Amino acid sequence: METTRFWDVLPARAREALLRAGAPVVIRPGAFLMREHTRASQVFVLRAGAVKVWVDRDGDMAILDVLGPGDLVGEMEAVDGGIRHANVEAMTRVEALVLPAARFRAVLDAHPGSVWAVAAVLSERLRDSNDMRVAHFPDDPERRLATRLLRLVSRFGSPVKEERPDGAPDGVPLERDAVPDEGGVQVRVPVSQQDLGRWAGMGRRKVAQILAAEPVRGGLTVARNSIVVRSVDALHRLAGHDTD
Repeated sequence: METTRFWDVLPARAREALLRAGAPVVIRPGAFLMREHTRASQVFVLRAGAVKVWVDRDGDMAILDVLGPGDLVGEMEAVDGGIRHANVEAMTRVEALVLPAARFRAVLDAHPGSVWAVAAVLSERLRDSNDMRVAHFPDDPERRLATRLLRLVSRFGSPVKEERPDGAPDGVPLERDAVPDEGGVQVRVPVSQQDLGRWAGMGRRKVAQILAAEPVRGGLTVARNSIVVRSVDALHRLAGHDTD
């Protein structure tokens, strides 16, 4: 599954302009970059770490996304000036570039081609939202869970193998959207089974049932601070993707 990272699709000159216009910040785990129902007008470009985007509904948490290096946070409010639609909470130590929404828009105005980077991000997120809706009608929890796991692999996955085909040491993140055809992949982000359920629209018990059943059984381990996927192809099949 492909994910669109804002920083990767942004033209080089616009990147340089954002670096000049923004300020580097470090956010500790558990701290909020933004809160739901507020009118804060900041935009963040994530450089390292992971954040979860979630909403509170009658005391229950629903996770909308998990974002990482290169991703953009706060773009919707920067575009329409509206109230924050979700909380954004640091899951790990996060390094980011932060700037006021007005200054962010000024950079985009000065580099017209850069607006397509924002459009690409919004388009990818809309596609993902539509895919989740389809997986609800008829109800297909396996597909929903598999697509969430594939998003994590795409954003944060690094091979478990001791040697990389490109000669890079183990633990170095994959190139954008690269997923190895063979061997295991590790996601070093603290996502629990309960978090996966909150993200995929099901309870923790249902997540555990899916992970214990074929074709996932034995092919995936969800630990406290990492997820190990031993067969990415199995996740693709569970998500209904053609793996040929």
